[in-house]
Amino acid sequence: MPHLLQGRGETALAGALRRVPLLAFDFDGTLAPIATTPEKARVSRSVSGKLARLCRHLPVAVISGRSRADVSGRLDFQPHFVVGNHGCEMEEDALATHGPELDAARQLLASQAQALAAAGVSVEDKGLSIALHYRLARRPEQALATIRGVLQPLEGRYRTFGGKMVENVVLPDAPDKSRAVHHLVDVCGTDCAIFVGDDVNDEPVFASAPPHWLTIRVGREDASSRAAFFVDSTAEVALVLDRMLLHLGA
Repeated sequence: MPHLLQGRGETALAGALRRVPLLAFDFDGTLAPIATTPEKARVSRSVSGKLARLCRHLPVAVISGRSRADVSGRLDFQPHFVVGNHGCEMEEDALATHGPELDAARQLLASQAQALAAAGVSVEDKGLSIALHYRLARRPEQALATIRGVLQPLEGRYRTFGGKMVENVVLPDAPDKSRAVHHLVDVCGTDCAIFVGDDVNDEPVFASAPPHWLTIRVGREDASSRAAFFVDSTAEVALVLDRMLLHLGA
């Protein structure tokens, strides 16, 4: 996986931009640095300003594991699209329609609240998904084992997947980020997307992207990633935005 800002990455970026693509970004670990707790994550004013400028030239989407309301409140610019809950929350009525279907998971987690707290796990209910964070746990491996033990009775009823110091619970047929990005490409009437993400829930986009899309992973630690290119940090994402603006003459 080559670095986007070296060698052929610049050519790939210029080529994708000529196709008038959808620009789609994850939030945590991509636009905003990973924070110790979810409520502390912020996008810098500089990055927000660059994204606002890009919005004048191309459709821009933020596609996050957070709820739509949460991520929208953390943006100092207005993207064309905000999708929450790992791709589940594309429509405004999705929460009211499907949120109650997670009630069995909520009840189980409530019954195990003491064990989870003792392991250093915090539970974040986002309406259409539930995140069990263990970033602050003193023994992360033990915390993850506790989470998986607690969730075991839900196997087959819900889908679970990991992330950076988090385990997520969603409905078994919940749309993922791949479905969201492909849907938005169709809505925009284009045939191309540039997608930037950093975590497990971004891999379905990387894996499903046609060859003429441009996919970029933040971080090189996962050698199995299906992204076409990588950058090393959220600081380098800001540099990518600069390169986009330069190519667009913006």
